[in-house]
This record gives sequence, C-alpha cells and structure tokens, in this order.
Amino acid sequence: MSVDNQSCENSGDLKTYQHHVYAVWYSLILAPGLLGNVLALWVFRVYIKETKKAVVFMMNLAVADLLQVLSLPLRIYYYLNNTWPFGHFLCMVCFYIKYVNMYASIYFLVCISVRRCELIMRPLRYNSPRKKGDLLICAVGWLFVCLACLPIPLLRIPISDSDKDPVCFAELPMRQVSSSEAWALLIIAELTGFIIPLILVLACACLTAGSLKTLTEGAVHDHGEKRKALRMVLSCAAVFLLCFVPYHVTFPLDFMVKANTVKSCSFRGLILRTHPVTLCLASLNCTLDPLMYYFTTKEFWRRLSHHDVTEVGAGGHRRRSCITGGDTAVPACNSTDDDERVIMMS
Repeated sequence: MSVDNQSCENSGDLKTYQHHVYAVWYSLILAPGLLGNVLALWVFRVYIKETKKAVVFMMNLAVADLLQVLSLPLRIYYYLNNTWPFGHFLCMVCFYIKYVNMYASIYFLVCISVRRCELIMRPLRYNSPRKKGDLLICAVGWLFVCLACLPIPLLRIPISDSDKDPVCFAELPMRQVSSSEAWALLIIAELTGFIIPLILVLACACLTAGSLKTLTEGAVHDHGEKRKALRMVLSCAAVFLLCFVPYHVTFPLDFMVKANTVKSCSFRGLILRTHPVTLCLASLNCTLDPLMYYFTTKEFWRRLSHHDVTEVGAGGHRRRSCITGGDTAVPACNSTDDDERVIMMS
C-alpha cells in the first residue's frame, strides 16, 4: 500500500477486515456451491445430446463454477491464517481460476440468454440440436477467457519462499506498468467483460418479454413456452446484475484509489472496504447458478424432485427407471433401447 493510502487507512486494520470478509463468505458458499454444481453436472450429462435449449452452455457454466469452488478451501486457509505455505505456482493458479470463472460465467450466461431468445424469436432456424456448433462456441469462449485473464497473474511479482509470512492473491505486489497501459487494460476489461455482455443480456430479456405481446413471423406462439424461456433469460439477467454489476462498478474505482488518483480519505476508505464485498458477490454466482437451473429447467427439477433416474449401462445402453410423476403413480420401467428418446429440457 502506498504512503498516501497509509495516511488515510491503517493497512493492518484494512487487511484484517478484508481477510475476515473473505474467510466468512467463502466458507458460506463452499458447501452449497460444491453440492449444487456436482448435481448440475450429474443431471446435464443425461441431456447433453439435447443441445437445442442451451444444455451445453449450462454444463460449461457448471464446470466454471465448480472450478472456482474447488479453489475455495485454499483461499479460506490463507485468509484464516494470514500466510500462504503452498508456493507461488499454486497461488497463481487459484488467483487465475477466480477470474477465469467470473468471465467464463459471464460468457456462458450471455450464451444461454441469446440461445433461449433465438429459440423463441426464430425457432425454425434452431429446430434441431446443434451440438457441434455449440461445442465450438464453448471452446472459443474458454480460449478467449483464458487468454484474456492471463495478464492478471502475469502482472504480479512472485512471492519468495524465504518470506516469513508469504502473501497471495490481490496482496501480491504489482509489476510496474505505465499509466497508459494500465488504463488501456482497465477499459478493455470493462468493455469486453462487462458492458457488452450486460447489453446483450438485457437486450435478450427485453426481446423475450416483448415476444409475449407481439407475434413475429416464424416465432413461437405458445405463451407457455415463451414464459419458460423468459424465466430462464430473466434468471440469467438477475444473476448477472446481482453478482457482476457491483464488482465492475467498484473495480475501476478501486483501481483509481490504488493509483492514488483519488485524494479524499473518506471516499478512499469507502472504496477499499466496499470492493471486497463486491468481489464476494461476484463469487456468489457459483451457488446461484444451480438454483437457476432448478427453478427454470423442467427436466432439472423433475429429475431431482421425482427421482427420475437415468443410468448409462455397458456398451452405451441407456436404462431408465420411471417412478411417480405427479398424482398418478407410474410403474417402474426399464429400457435398453439405444435410440430411446431423451425428453427435451424446457
């Protein structure tokens, strides 16, 4: 922390506050995030062939969330013990995964919103599964996010094994970069990682909501199907607004404070104590996304609530056990037909 920062805020008190916030928050989201995303992947593996309604995108979103959750125990250890004994490489991996998860989640939320909106507005174009196309979109998204997030660990100076209390994550010292380079990175990150995705998600929500009132040539006329799509798109927008908007509002302000362009001590203190909270909110998506799947995807809650279990047997045969489905009991049934129809996700 710079001299200007120390004159306004006691660095020891600020560090204690930040570590307490992070340790408590990450401990709270660890168990539900792990359980929810493991269950999501367990359900989606059955419906991976039905890519028409964004299943592949939701599966990739669950993978991104699970990667973040698996890094939380090491983060919790650091914030509770105020030291990092696991070496610089593992520190950088956990640090990197945090931001890869954030921007991969933003990317796949946009993909889900766009796909659901397209299915309502132009269903004939997407009348059949497009697995290869969706897989390509996912691969390109992962590659772009992983490359775009590389400056985050590369701009940090490695910790020394001889340090008595080695630090990690945002407390690692930054490499020297020019002011113009820093501002360029900030603007690109905000534009591509936040502003453009926000516009796309909100536009999809508006278009899907508007489809309930207007009839478009070739569009879906079934209001029940449109409402299901609207629930999904609105859920994506809600997760985006709650988790990622606060962080990307405080992120440039935090940058300005650490660059000493903000001189007001009260405003500096407010930002330095608010930014960790918004970073925690950005981590909340790993627990909210499974809830979004459950409440907006018919097959997800039906499979979990009514124990509709599908197992894959030897040689790729699918065996399905049908238990009660509604008020009428349905006898258990088994099928080993390779071509058994997988019910589409709503």
